[in-house]
Amino acid sequence: MSTLLHVDSSPLESSVSRELTREFTKAWKEKNPEGKVTDRNLSVAPAKPIDQTWVTAAYTPEAARTEEQKAVLAGSDALIAELQQADEIVIGVAMHNFSIPSVLKLWIDQVARSGKTFSYGANGAEGLLKGKKATILIATGGVYEAGTPAASMNFVEPYLRAVLGFLGITDVTFVTAAGVAQMMMGAVDRETFLKPTLQQVRELAA
Repeated sequence: MSTLLHVDSSPLESSVSRELTREFTKAWKEKNPEGKVTDRNLSVAPAKPIDQTWVTAAYTPEAARTEEQKAVLAGSDALIAELQQADEIVIGVAMHNFSIPSVLKLWIDQVARSGKTFSYGANGAEGLLKGKKATILIATGGVYEAGTPAASMNFVEPYLRAVLGFLGITDVTFVTAAGVAQMMMGAVDRETFLKPTLQQVRELAA
């Protein structure tokens, strides 16, 4: 049975990125009627920031951890388990200040963990989440696509491609609904704006 991990990082119920991930999940379920979807809404249940206690616990050998250290890492363990069990991952991202939302960065900090999702050996770093497929659905207020004047200000795709690759997830597809500000200002209606991107999302999931 296939498993899809649906990670939503938008605080807005009506956000474009959330609509895209819902459409992807719906199409994925139609293709995989027996499949399981795990929903991780980061705005409802944000991951905790890492601190000195977390770092100390994470780098203490598992057999030597105290009960308190195990409790500190329990949230991280649960998030990592969701990733390990997933065959596919879909992440909804609304660009914030040219990069990813803070709640998504907190999630990444909790799941990027030595000995769990990556390790260091004789050949350097090795990602431990190989064989998974990720689809990143992005909404941006402006247009930051390659070849545009603002392309150098888009840190969403390069960052996520790098960090997922570091964890071993190299089969990554990005889809961007660019120019959401036009829709918000009434220059184009929502249905017209979203139609081509939603169609692309359905085809990716099917």
